[in-house]
Amino acid sequence: MNKARLFSVAYLALLLGACATTPPEQKPPLGMQAPEGATGYAEKPGWVAKKYMVAAANPLATDAGYQVLRAGGSAVDAAIAVQMVLNLVEPQSSGIGGGAFLMHFDGRTVKAFDGRETAPAAATERLFQDASGKALPFYEGVVGGRSVGTPGVLRMLELAHRQYGRLPWASLFAPAIALAEKGFAVSPRLAAMLQTEQYLKKDPVAAAYFYDRAGKPWPIGHVLKNPELAQVLREIALGGADAFYKGQVARDIAAKVRAHPNNPGGLSAADLAGYQATVREPVCTDYKAWTVCGMPPPSSGGIAIAQMLGILEAKDIRSYSPKGGIPSVEGIHLFSEAGRLAYADRGRYVADTDFVPLPGNRFKPLVDKKYLAERAALISEKSMGQARFGVPPATALARGQDTSPELPSTSHISVVDAYGNAISMTTTIEDAFGSRQMVRGFLLNNQLTDFSFDSEDANGPIANRVQPGKRPRSSMSPTLVFDKGTRKLVMSTGSPGGSAIINYVAKVLVGTMDWGLNVQQAISLPNFGSRNGPTELEQGRFPEAVIAQLKAKGHNVRVMEQTSGLQGIMRTTIHGEEVWFGGADPRREGVVMGD
Repeated sequence: MNKARLFSVAYLALLLGACATTPPEQKPPLGMQAPEGATGYAEKPGWVAKKYMVAAANPLATDAGYQVLRAGGSAVDAAIAVQMVLNLVEPQSSGIGGGAFLMHFDGRTVKAFDGRETAPAAATERLFQDASGKALPFYEGVVGGRSVGTPGVLRMLELAHRQYGRLPWASLFAPAIALAEKGFAVSPRLAAMLQTEQYLKKDPVAAAYFYDRAGKPWPIGHVLKNPELAQVLREIALGGADAFYKGQVARDIAAKVRAHPNNPGGLSAADLAGYQATVREPVCTDYKAWTVCGMPPPSSGGIAIAQMLGILEAKDIRSYSPKGGIPSVEGIHLFSEAGRLAYADRGRYVADTDFVPLPGNRFKPLVDKKYLAERAALISEKSMGQARFGVPPATALARGQDTSPELPSTSHISVVDAYGNAISMTTTIEDAFGSRQMVRGFLLNNQLTDFSFDSEDANGPIANRVQPGKRPRSSMSPTLVFDKGTRKLVMSTGSPGGSAIINYVAKVLVGTMDWGLNVQQAISLPNFGSRNGPTELEQGRFPEAVIAQLKAKGHNVRVMEQTSGLQGIMRTTIHGEEVWFGGADPRREGVVMGD
């Protein structure tokens, strides 16, 4: 048995006793919170493999992907098996009731698969406003049917499988079906999330599944079975995605959404039947010796990360590497200022480009080297506090400022296979446990709350406003990195974490490409950065001296939970041999497996 596999089995046992809930030091405002709470930190050493590798957020899901790769499956095949098991063992984060973005490399070309949810045909710009036009409180919008968008993950995976699958579609559902029928042990993270969850019990179906008869959440190690989900997965395995989108499952989803007693939604069976996944042009930009490819709109991640890297290239962040595992004050300062500038543009310009064009009708003006050098020149020795959006080299647009808090509960999968293919896939149902509506054994997303609740302001219409058929803007940032000269794949990475995903992934890119860390070291670095507000530092990870020096540079420092869930696979050389080295976030339950 491979050493990577041996470690992951041992680690699964360790998880059952290792994670303890960490109480928050302070509660930041909505939109600056982590979408999923902290449940402990356990150091991880990283994993090595030669032929193929899979990294995912739960050991059972990772093992499903590993078995597929071992049987001769492709990276897409493995991702499908992983996603189905995550739906079962990590239901608070992703599943067939949600959406996903997938970056794929086939050894020659990069494709961006868009499985983002869409707003129902019945949705209007006032979906999350009261009768006077005032934005609703966030959780009044989330809990119930109002927030549910048309799920996209299955259509997207089917589209990718048709192009890049090697094993039969039906076979990829077998691990999840077996676990759903035989049962799986509730993980420490799921148990901890249920302990703090406030809204899930209000749905009778979810309450009957996640809680005992006394109303207490199932404890760590409780064997949980989900025969309803097993049946749905069996139908999808045999009938393809149509079994989900065009049949009884679709009718049950629509009925659940529309029948909510006090917060019904407009999703219909026709919305599900008409959903289409799509393939988009990736956002690929050069950074020093590398080419970094990220997800285009409706994700803001690819553009924002490219902007941050372009700004940091002009400021040469390489000189400010961490000391003793702690980022330097100057490194935090430059990274946070670059984040402020990128997030400012993100809030002004980026949305679903099928509805709202980017400046110049393409992403390139926003990542133009000259434009980013001009933005970088705004960074001084003192923090700018809050950055103003820039004017890229294209027609100026009169637009309002987005007000979406974006708290997506999310998961990330990275895979490299034995055939030269690789994927980076980030998958979500939005807030923890989504809309808190359960149907046929799975939870429905609340993705529509990723739209701006306000539709316009004094500057004009907001790009990320609700519109029928539109995909809400996301920060999910599945990323592939290549050697600029050889076009050889260097890394696959990504993370959950709401709008902070951009900073989490950028941290790993800077850590590996500029600071010479391996991918596990870069993932394990304390999280830090700014979303064009306070400078956010991960709770319990920074000395007081660092905080004091940042404040002296004008930073408004907020110490807070930053529960990333980074996964990464990176090409490296060990003892003269080229291998894959995988990393998983110590803040969650993920592991890496491979041969």
